[in-house]
Amino acid sequence: MQPIKLIGIGADGTKSLPSLYERWIYESELLVGGERHLSFFPDYQGEKVVIKNGLSSLVERLRNEDRRTVVLASGDPLFYGIGSYLSRKLPIEVYPSISSIQWAFAKIGESWHDAYVISVHGRSMKGLAQRIDGRHKVAILTDATNSPDQIANYLLSYGMTEYRAFVGEHLGGEEERCRFFELEEMAQTEFLPLNIVILQKTKEGPVWSLGIDDDQFLQRKPEKGLITKKEIRILSVSALQLHETSVVWDIGTCTGSVAIEAAKIAREGAVFAIEKNEQDINICKENMRKFRADFTLVHGRAPEHLNEFPDPDAIFIGGTSGEMDRLLNVCSERLKKGGRIVINAVTIETLHEAVVGLEQRGFHVDITLAQLSRSKPILQLTRFDALNPIYIISAYRKEEKQ
Repeated sequence: MQPIKLIGIGADGTKSLPSLYERWIYESELLVGGERHLSFFPDYQGEKVVIKNGLSSLVERLRNEDRRTVVLASGDPLFYGIGSYLSRKLPIEVYPSISSIQWAFAKIGESWHDAYVISVHGRSMKGLAQRIDGRHKVAILTDATNSPDQIANYLLSYGMTEYRAFVGEHLGGEEERCRFFELEEMAQTEFLPLNIVILQKTKEGPVWSLGIDDDQFLQRKPEKGLITKKEIRILSVSALQLHETSVVWDIGTCTGSVAIEAAKIAREGAVFAIEKNEQDINICKENMRKFRADFTLVHGRAPEHLNEFPDPDAIFIGGTSGEMDRLLNVCSERLKKGGRIVINAVTIETLHEAVVGLEQRGFHVDITLAQLSRSKPILQLTRFDALNPIYIISAYRKEEKQ
């Protein structure tokens, strides 16, 4: 089959379309695109096909097509567009137009090579908080559901008031409108359907590096202590060997301290946490908002609900509730190649059960006994209070040692 031409088109339709591209379109025998794109060519003489219900069926149709074919897309088809998918499946020649990102940054006179770009077009906003947090310049591709007002409400729910927003609507088109907003104002405003959001950091926000102090977390009152202590947390998260795109399970998350630390590292990945205690679930939600960590939190008793989570790169088990054997069955079956399981145990019985269970399932096990003390003032002197000893069990499959 002859190569298919994939042509990017702006909001102004044919007005800014190069004459060569326009000639290719009218010389083609099959024109494919969204309804808006096709409407720019009412006098087209060939067959028109509207893209609907995903791209797989379109690929199958085009794979057997012998006619001269042009596919229309918005802006740069390889920038969060259909071009990436189609080019992997079909012989495609790509001819881009100016992307909405280029238009938007041109309107505010800012460079965009150093911007963090993310799309919530057709995607969930889950995880957006940790992905954006701390970045100085952010561009967000929107859709009708994840509109600028919804994005503003989302960011405000995580206290991210250090940003102001620019919204560009129908950029390059006749209805073009460009405005700056404070997030509170943007949350109360309606927008035209085609838009893009740029966030600019105007002041410093809070910063939390690995090892958040225990007293920064909301905990049970008057009973405290249901939290993985900072020193143990640092060692355990390190043992998980997380990377930016890791998928992480936190089983028995309690106040969410490990899940929050993991989400800060795996900000382009995803964290899934489960907790059986309803009070701890509510506390965890408050901590998530405070520390800007938006992960999936499930109220339940593991291993139930783990089938709802995607396969993990790393698993932290902070509590087993007497289900060690069943948990290890699920975790060993679902853990991705090269993944790690880390278990915190406070008793020698749990240590023994975990080590035997992991070794029986083909894992190599490393154990660290952490016996830590913290300084405490006494008059003008200093003494030390011991923390409970914790066994940190780290496991990986023997054939996958790195």
